[in-house]
Amino acid sequence: MITAIFPAAGKGKRMGAPFNKVFAALSDKPILIHTLLSFSRCSAVDNFIVVAAPDEVEPVAKVLHSLPGIKPCKVVAGGTERQYSVYNGLRQVSPKTDIVLVHDAARPLISPNVINNVISEVVRSGAAVAAVPVTNTIKVIGDDNMVVNTPDRNTLWMMQTPQGFKKDLLVGAHEQARQDGYLGTDDASLVEHIGHPVRVVMGDYKNIKITSPDDLIYAEAILGKKAVSKVKAEVSVAISNAFEEMKAKIFKTRI
Repeated sequence: MITAIFPAAGKGKRMGAPFNKVFAALSDKPILIHTLLSFSRCSAVDNFIVVAAPDEVEPVAKVLHSLPGIKPCKVVAGGTERQYSVYNGLRQVSPKTDIVLVHDAARPLISPNVINNVISEVVRSGAAVAAVPVTNTIKVIGDDNMVVNTPDRNTLWMMQTPQGFKKDLLVGAHEQARQDGYLGTDDASLVEHIGHPVRVVMGDYKNIKITSPDDLIYAEAILGKKAVSKVKAEVSVAISNAFEEMKAKIFKTRI
């Protein structure tokens, strides 16, 4: 069994929104729903765990459980850091699960092809991450803003998600990190921390993480009118209204 965990407990600071950015509208529905529908189109993935902010668990679960086309989904409370949120999700994974995928809820443009490629590599090597080669020259800068060196661009890749792992490997990496007081930048760094190699799988340059209004504009352009029409057929107006009510409720409780 393959379970996908979606950390979705972040805030909307860089988005300039008073609510969680994954609730921001992309075309005619929230970013989070785009992401879950993208994964639902991948036949290899069996079920989802969405990790939301504690005060958002109930309204998010209510909406997701009413959505057509979404695979079986559980909503759990997150922690103060993304790493702790993923760990909370791991604790809810079924004993039958043998592979876990971790994917940013704010990456709605993920393709089934990338998901499947990550899964295939996990089967072979135990740990795999989607990534793309950097396209710009990178400079290492010192404290005085002077260039220290220029790394070989051919060795530099930008990490994406999903990141996939054998379940026992990821659980062990998280528990070791907790024991060591180690806070990694992503789940792959935790697996690296315990000495297990991580294989890179070619991702997709369109698989962006939406963090700013400019990212939303780019995502809208990628989706295009044809995709928007398809989305409208998948999600009813009533469900969209339910999400708007949820955002209003959450925002009201935080004032």
